[in-house]
Amino acid sequence: MSQPADLVAAARAAGVTDARVLDAIGEVPRAGFVPPGLAARAYTDAPLRIPHWQVTTQPSLVAQMLAALAPSDRVLEVGTGSGWQTALLARLAGHVWSIERWADIASAACVALERHGVENATVVVGDGSRGLAAHAPYHAILVAAAFPRVPAPLVAQLAEGGRLVQPIGPGGADDVVLFAKRRGQLERRQLVTGAHFVRLYGEYGFQD
Repeated sequence: MSQPADLVAAARAAGVTDARVLDAIGEVPRAGFVPPGLAARAYTDAPLRIPHWQVTTQPSLVAQMLAALAPSDRVLEVGTGSGWQTALLARLAGHVWSIERWADIASAACVALERHGVENATVVVGDGSRGLAAHAPYHAILVAAAFPRVPAPLVAQLAEGGRLVQPIGPGGADDVVLFAKRRGQLERRQLVTGAHFVRLYGEYGFQD
């Protein structure tokens, strides 16, 4: 039977060496953050379907994004999903602000986060493309949905010297890119990997 150690092994196979990220993946039970009917598949390195035609991010890809982001202090997550990635971020950062488009998905994530004792993460229902200006600036921003460019509000809300990881593309065939903010401008630093993400919808993303 699959177990958390299998996800750690998958992350290592994807090139992740950051001990903090690997420890978090081994310690945060993904099975506790997916619909009960999918718990048996939770430790398979694959995305899982959740409501509203959304999918969770493949665990090894989550690990690659977290390792590139090197989250610390105040973090913004765009796309809460099941809440497992949120819980991982909470292990690596001071506080996580997470935005989810769908209220029922956000509610389920909040229940899971509370059940697992995650106290330094706050989930907000809203338009992730607009960010969350009330709690900016953020030292790291992780976007879990694709758009051809980084939304302007997210650039504005990223602290000087901060890092941002986002899948850049049309949704379905994207480049996960690490950016850093220098002198008020966003600079492309690294191609993390290619991937397939759902689209980022909102005022500064794709339109419904």
